Amino acid sequence: MYHFFVEPSQIDVINKKATVTGSDFNHIKNVLRMKPGEELSLSNGADSREYRCAVRSYGDDYVDCELRFIKEDNVELPSKVYLFQGLPKSDKMETVIQKAVELGVYEIIPVAMSRSIVKLDEKKAASRLARWQQISEAAAKQSKRGIIPKVCEIMTFKQAVEYASTLSVKLIPYEMAESMSVTKKIISDIKPGESIGFIIGPEGGIDEKELDLALAAGFEQITLGKRILRTETAAMTVMSILMYHLESD
Repeated sequence: MYHFFVEPSQIDVINKKATVTGSDFNHIKNVLRMKPGEELSLSNGADSREYRCAVRSYGDDYVDCELRFIKEDNVELPSKVYLFQGLPKSDKMETVIQKAVELGVYEIIPVAMSRSIVKLDEKKAASRLARWQQISEAAAKQSKRGIIPKVCEIMTFKQAVEYASTLSVKLIPYEMAESMSVTKKIISDIKPGESIGFIIGPEGGIDEKELDLALAAGFEQITLGKRILRTETAAMTVMSILMYHLESD
């Protein structure tokens, strides 16, 4: 079933109807060619509900839908997870965003780190940010998320650490971290509802000065095993570990 995001005002629960506008209107009508009676699901980004609807008719710039029922199951993780991703090369950032959104990330913060090879000027950064937000929205639709995770503007490492200052749990995977038993203890102590942030370095890893700054700000070192992971693999690994822990009964 196709999934779309709308504003809360576009869903009328009392009158059991909903409207879809903008680019999604064109996608539904001219790309998917959905006919009256065919079903789709909507999220308003403000609650955890999934609104199951059926196409009723088309207006000049909107889809008129019948609201059939509301699915109450919460697809969001019980904690808000913030990914601080060191800027990687090529299109790896798109892969990181796509997979992190599928795994339940709440917000993604691109970080210009000392070993980041990619350097973006203001114009390129704005263009890249718009593209990254599109990737997030597409992944949220595909995985039927209740929200579209925000991709923040690029931050320096110092700004990122300050941005994370209010989070309950702060993690930093590092190849010289202590044993897996220490990491297991750190993860097992995380409680649902606590906000969680973690930093992933770029291809060249995390500089020692950056590590010292993060540790001084309350980040805890964890290990992801004995093997060296690519930056995009590391982000997915941490998200998978957190998803498993937070959603385990």
